[in-house]
Amino acid sequence: MNEHVYTDAKERYAELGVDAEKAIAALKTIPLSLHCWQTDDVGGFESPDAELSGGGIQVTGNYPGKARSIGEMRADLDKVTSVIPGTHRLSLHMSYGEFDGRKVDRDQIAPEHFAGWIAWAKERNMGLDFNGTYFSHPKADDGFTLSHPDKGIRDFWVEHGRRSRQIAAVMGEALGTPTILNTWIPDGAKDLPVDRLGYRARLVESLDAMIADKYPSAHMKDAVETKLFGIGSESFVVGSHEFYMGYAQSRDTMICLDMGHFHPTESVADKLSSVYLFFEELLLHVSRPVRWDSDHVVIFNDDIADLTRELVRCGRIGDTHIGLDFFDATMNRVGAYAIGSRAVLKGLLAAFLEPHETLKSYDLEGNAFARLALLEQARTLPFGAVWNRYCEEMGVVSDAGLIESVMEYERNVLVKRK
Repeated sequence: MNEHVYTDAKERYAELGVDAEKAIAALKTIPLSLHCWQTDDVGGFESPDAELSGGGIQVTGNYPGKARSIGEMRADLDKVTSVIPGTHRLSLHMSYGEFDGRKVDRDQIAPEHFAGWIAWAKERNMGLDFNGTYFSHPKADDGFTLSHPDKGIRDFWVEHGRRSRQIAAVMGEALGTPTILNTWIPDGAKDLPVDRLGYRARLVESLDAMIADKYPSAHMKDAVETKLFGIGSESFVVGSHEFYMGYAQSRDTMICLDMGHFHPTESVADKLSSVYLFFEELLLHVSRPVRWDSDHVVIFNDDIADLTRELVRCGRIGDTHIGLDFFDATMNRVGAYAIGSRAVLKGLLAAFLEPHETLKSYDLEGNAFARLALLEQARTLPFGAVWNRYCEEMGVVSDAGLIESVMEYERNVLVKRK
C-alpha cells in the first residue's frame, strides 16, 4: 500500500490520542476459532453419505464446491487461513472424526478418531476447539437428548458428552493450548409442554454426570450454550439463558453466548459487562441472525461493531474465546469464511482504534454532548488504511485483492468437485 496513506491515517488517529501501531499489535494477539462446518454445510463424515440436518440445524443453498471429504475440507481451510490475517484456531464437531468408512456410533467415538486432526493442527500451529454433536441422530429425532424422559436415551447422550470432553482434553494436551469444549443441545418442544421443570431437572442430572470426570484446565475447559428458540422448539427450549446462566455459575463452567440465540431486539453486546462481573471467562459464538437464528455470514455491521467495542471497552478480551458460527451454501463457502472472519477482525481493530480514555472521561464527567460528538468524529477516521496495513503486515490480501484470490481457488479447485 502507499506508505503516505497509512502515515496520514496514523497521524489522524494520533490527534485523538490513539496509537495505530499499538492497535495493530493488539489485534495480532487475538485468535478466532474458525468453525469447520462452513466448508461442508454441517454435513460431517460419520459415513460416506453423511448428511446432517434437523435438530434446529438448517443450511440453505447448493452452491458448487462443497467439501466432500476431510482432505477437501482441510484444503479449503488452508485456503481460508491464507486470506485471514493472524493465527487462528479451528473448532470441530464430534461428527468430523476420521472413521475410515466405518460406522462408529456417537457413544463410541474416541480420541483416536481425531489423531489426524491433531497432527494437522500441530503442523499449522493451530489450537483446536470441540463440540459434541447432539443433532441429526435417531436418538435425537423427537427433539430431546440429555433431558429425554427415557433414561436409556439420556445415558447414550451422557456417554457422548463424556467422550467429547475426553477428546477435547487429549487435543488440548497434545497442542499445548486448552481446548474449549462447547455443549449445545437441541432439546425443546414445538408446542406447549406441561412438565418444564421435569425436563430441566433431568438436564441438570445429565450434565452433572457428563462433567463428572475432571481434566486440567490447561487441557480443556467446558462451556454451555444458551438458546431462546429453534426450529421444532418454538414453544420451549430446555437449555434457556436463565437455565445455563445458573448452571454455569454453580458448576464453574463458561457460558456461551451466541449472537443468534436471543430475541432480535436483545443486544449480546449489552450482556457482556454483566457476564464479566460473575464469570472469569466467556465463550462467544459470532453469527448474523436475520429475523431469527439463521446463521448468515457475518458482516461488519452495527451488531459486530457494538460487540467488538464492548469487548475492548470492558478490558476482558483476554478472557473471551471468540468462535464463529455461521453457514451459508448459497455462495462460495471459502469466500463466506473470509468475509465473516475478516469482519470480526475489522470490528476488533476499529475498537482498538477508539479514543477510549477520552470517551471514558467524558462519560464520568457526564458530558453527553462531547461523548457523542467524539464517537461521531471517530466514525469518519481513515480506518481502512489501518486495516490494509494490518493485512500487509500479516502477509494476506487486502479487501481489494480478496475477490480474485477466492475466485481463483474456485476456478482451480472448487468447480472440479462434482
